[in-house]
Amino acid sequence: MDDIAASLASLTDDTEVLIALYDHDDRLRYANRAFRSTFHLDDGETPLWPDLMRRNQALGRGTVISVPDFEAWVVSAQSRRGKVPFRAFETDVVGGRWLWMTETVDRNGWMLCIANDITHLRADERTLRQDRDFALKASQTDELTGISNRRYMMSKLEEMVQRQAAVGAGRGCICILDIDFFKGINDLYGHQTGDDILLDFARRVHPVVRRHDCFGRVGGEEFMLIFPDTTLPEGRKIVDRVLDKVRTARPLPSAPQFFYTCSAGIAVLEPGDTARSLYSRADAALYEAKHSGRDRIAVSLR
Repeated sequence: MDDIAASLASLTDDTEVLIALYDHDDRLRYANRAFRSTFHLDDGETPLWPDLMRRNQALGRGTVISVPDFEAWVVSAQSRRGKVPFRAFETDVVGGRWLWMTETVDRNGWMLCIANDITHLRADERTLRQDRDFALKASQTDELTGISNRRYMMSKLEEMVQRQAAVGAGRGCICILDIDFFKGINDLYGHQTGDDILLDFARRVHPVVRRHDCFGRVGGEEFMLIFPDTTLPEGRKIVDRVLDKVRTARPLPSAPQFFYTCSAGIAVLEPGDTARSLYSRADAALYEAKHSGRDRIAVSLR
């Protein structure tokens, strides 16, 4: 067994294939020599994925990211990163190399990343596939906030419900969130400020969400969190953190005393649920939270 482990360690470190392992918090736990060289990591470094991307972007190295708002790109990328057991995509790195990368995620949120150099493939074919990937991303992304849109979120909700129906058991819950008095914010400060508040909300909630959870905007000032394999107490603990982060926000430099809150409704996945019924119960709980004082959580008890 020791010989096998030693051989495996030697092979993974010597191969030209890029190999990395991230934990459920998206912190790098292992990277072989090829991965560290490509993304400019010293031995022993274990940065969070967004911090690594920020550092390389600032220094003009690593992944090529040509966007006007880098932080919006980070949020958008994390809204899809690790949300499915497996995905594959192409990416280019500074210096002209083109990589085919796969991400495999286990039930605990750990992610294995493996990348191969495909620079030798025809550039026009790469461009065609990249255009396809950009189109897919756009179809799943909310244009204003950069997080997942309603189409993507409803598909993930349907997947969770179907998975529960297939195995006859399972855990999960969802939460619908709504920014309190949002119409009043628009009326008093203008629609541009309203958009700024939606952006602020998305940026504050996103870091709270675990890798295998999904967070998206489902309409207007309404957002949804999907918590697969999660009990009600676990889900409620996360939503409590969301409400705490939002109520302490002071997002308007021109109005430093301004603050806002949100309300939340949680529903637990039950046997026999459909995506429609589960969403409806969470929405009814949200209605209860808003009409019992706002800035609070209500739970749908079936």
